[in-house]
Amino acid sequence: MGTMQLTMELERLARIFFLLAMLHTFDPIHCSMAQNSRHRDHHVHVGVILDMESPVGEMAQQCMAMAISDLNASASHINHNLKLILHPRNSMGHPLKALSSAVELLENEKVEALIGPQTSEEAELLAELGDRVPIISFSASSPFLSGEKNPNFIRMTTNDNSQVGAIAALVQEFGWRELVIIHEDSSYGNGIIPDLLLALEEGNARVARRTVIPPQARDIYVEAQLYKLMALSANIFIVHMSASLASRFFLKVNELGMMSTGYGWIVTDGIVNELAAMDQSVLDSMQGVVGIRPYIPPSERLRNFSLKWRHSFFTYQHHQIPEVNVYCLWAYDSVWALAKAAYHLGPGPITSMQKNDPANKLAHQAVIPTRPTGSDLVRAILRGKFTGLSGEIQLKNGQLQQPPAFEIVNVAGRVKRIGFWTELNGITRGLNRSSVATQSPSVRKMGSIGWPGSSLAIPKSQQIVSKAGKRLRIGVPIPTGFKELMGVEFNPETKAATVTGFCVDVFKAAIDILPYEVQFDFVPFNKSSVVAGNHYDNLIYQVYLQQYDAAVGDITITANRSMLVDFTMPFTETGVGMIVPIETSRSTNMWIFLQPLTVDLWLAIGSFFVFTGWVVWIIEHNNNDEFKGPLAHQIGMAMWYSFSTMVFAQREKLISNLSKVVVIVWLFVVLILTSSYTANLSSMQTVHELRSLPKGESIGLPSNSPANQTVLINLPFKNPSFHPLGTVEDYAEALREGSRNGGVSAIIDEIPYVKLFLSKYSDQYTMFEPSYYSTNGFGFAFPKGSPLVADFSAAIAKLRENGKLYSISQNYFNNHSLFTNQDSATKVARLDLYSFRGLFLITGITSTVAMIVSCKSRKKESITAQKHEEPITAQQHEVADQPEEVKFPTVRDMPSRRASPGPIRSHSY
Repeated sequence: MGTMQLTMELERLARIFFLLAMLHTFDPIHCSMAQNSRHRDHHVHVGVILDMESPVGEMAQQCMAMAISDLNASASHINHNLKLILHPRNSMGHPLKALSSAVELLENEKVEALIGPQTSEEAELLAELGDRVPIISFSASSPFLSGEKNPNFIRMTTNDNSQVGAIAALVQEFGWRELVIIHEDSSYGNGIIPDLLLALEEGNARVARRTVIPPQARDIYVEAQLYKLMALSANIFIVHMSASLASRFFLKVNELGMMSTGYGWIVTDGIVNELAAMDQSVLDSMQGVVGIRPYIPPSERLRNFSLKWRHSFFTYQHHQIPEVNVYCLWAYDSVWALAKAAYHLGPGPITSMQKNDPANKLAHQAVIPTRPTGSDLVRAILRGKFTGLSGEIQLKNGQLQQPPAFEIVNVAGRVKRIGFWTELNGITRGLNRSSVATQSPSVRKMGSIGWPGSSLAIPKSQQIVSKAGKRLRIGVPIPTGFKELMGVEFNPETKAATVTGFCVDVFKAAIDILPYEVQFDFVPFNKSSVVAGNHYDNLIYQVYLQQYDAAVGDITITANRSMLVDFTMPFTETGVGMIVPIETSRSTNMWIFLQPLTVDLWLAIGSFFVFTGWVVWIIEHNNNDEFKGPLAHQIGMAMWYSFSTMVFAQREKLISNLSKVVVIVWLFVVLILTSSYTANLSSMQTVHELRSLPKGESIGLPSNSPANQTVLINLPFKNPSFHPLGTVEDYAEALREGSRNGGVSAIIDEIPYVKLFLSKYSDQYTMFEPSYYSTNGFGFAFPKGSPLVADFSAAIAKLRENGKLYSISQNYFNNHSLFTNQDSATKVARLDLYSFRGLFLITGITSTVAMIVSCKSRKKESITAQKHEEPITAQQHEVADQPEEVKFPTVRDMPSRRASPGPIRSHSY
């Protein structure tokens, strides 16, 4: 029984194993799925939409074909089962044609990604399809294309806004302050403008005009726009347009003579990137142009690709092999980025869907492989990071990151690199510099530049005016006096005016340092042609009416005039001065002899007299009989000796050399003190002072001066009478006559006029600067809102800083000591202790050291004398019993005791 059960159990297990083996052997679906997952090719269909008739499109197609070839030959990064199949379509540069091609590729070819479109306009139209498949563009650089609006749109190129910093840096480097922007009227041309205007404004460059040209504009339209710019005297331009439009544009620019000396042109990377593919006639018309383009770091892989490119079968219609440009490299890298993302995702999982067949469900199983969605592929591309032909490929916010640097190039015979620009270091000649602070001067930041007309000098930007061929009309007043400030002379034969003077020289010096060229003519203002009134106010009113473009002269800045025109910063001193004759008066103060010295100096002098006398007494009284005697006599002698040195009347002889040194130093100090005291006292006794103008005194004022009315209001004088004066000679004559003889007692005028007057009569008159009135100085007047005001103010500030303004003024005002205020003219500074602290320090140290040395020397001699007296005293006791045989000399009879003071005399002081 047991054996039978065991046999039946073994047979049952054998049937189970046989059934399992049969199921495994006859499972064709499982076997097919396993085999397909290992050996099925991964085909990725990619649509390519390019303008095959353009140089960029033709080159990009060839570069992508070379990328596919390199992918198939690569064994390290891309699996051999991955196959990218390109389906090229020609958009012929039309956005609608590009759109229809994209729809056809999606429906018929079932493409999983689109590479292209080529232009920003095509990209904006096709970006709406990005919800189905990724769209990768290597040339659409308009900032209007945003990854936020179209998440599946990938820009394998830089944003146009990344180059505005380099453009603004070039404008600032060349010192251009006024320019014109010429750009294409398209999404590509308009996208960069807002950020470019902001960058130029931060660099203090003014965009005077923007000229917009449609992409399909005819040559006659381009020519008309250039004629308008020529009429504005514009000479500095920034050009941002497609290469196809730029080719026709610069041919016309050269034809009209705008590519000659004095013009400056900067072009953006969209033009520079395609210079190598342009016809030679176009390059010849662009000689002198400066541009920028992204910097492509060299590499061994790029070098090998360039060699392969040159040896390939690709040629242009002119049978020329162009240089590989950055668009070709970005197209190549776009294919590799897509391939790497597709390989990373793989062909996708295989899912089985069973049809409901109750008879045999397994027989009707269908295998349907699924592909990654467009969003999955986009995320894989955005996460990818690798080194391509164009450098590091890393996408951020759906677009290629800003290149590490921009190349600055110059079209001078050929396209040559003259420098670099980086966001960190600015403009440099090479990329090995770490800090802008170590840069050499600006002329050496870049290589030599060939400007239009084969000029090597940086062109100056001109003021852009609104009338063709207009030169600035500078109105100048015709003064009757003070021609050194402003003078106008007419040639009697030609009637031509010659304008000279300090104000004119300052204006011309400011013109010379402006960053642009300003052409002008001086036009003397004919006061007879206007209504009667202030000559200068009428001139300002004519500037307000725009009869003149500016006014130059000794024109005072006032609040009323500033309501009509804009003034530059003043180029002269502000304020007024009062001219008075030099008069002498003597002080009657009975205590004036104490005023030359301050109280602290008097106390210091007295203290050092006592101290010096005490030191001399300490040194001399022990050896000098003249310093001995009763205490009162010794004190009196010490003080008498010290104070007598003030008049050098001391008669007592000094024995010690130490006391002689003390007295010699003290006599030197006394000599300097007495000399200084005498000079200061003399200055106080005779001073130049402004006497108070009594009632009825006459004061001279310049005729037609804007300062007159304010002077009349603010003067503190009591009922003065005023005399109008006009010339330097009138001033001198009126002051010479005085109020009693029909002249004036003082003249009040602005400081520039006072300086000019005193440069001729400084020996007879002086000037005080009243504190109760001031003016704003002279300035140049321009119409309201003129851009020249800020530039001229900056130029005046620069003239003042570099000393040029001072040197100009020295040519007219050659007296350096014209200006004193009333307090400094009528008061003489008292001498204080601080001024003589060095003298007191010397005599104090000398006296102290001498006293210490004397005391130590006396103490040493006292100790020596005591040692000699001890044996003599012992011998006296031994012979005391025999006084008749030995006669011991007394102390008085010993000369040595007189020469060396013994210890008995040490108590005398």
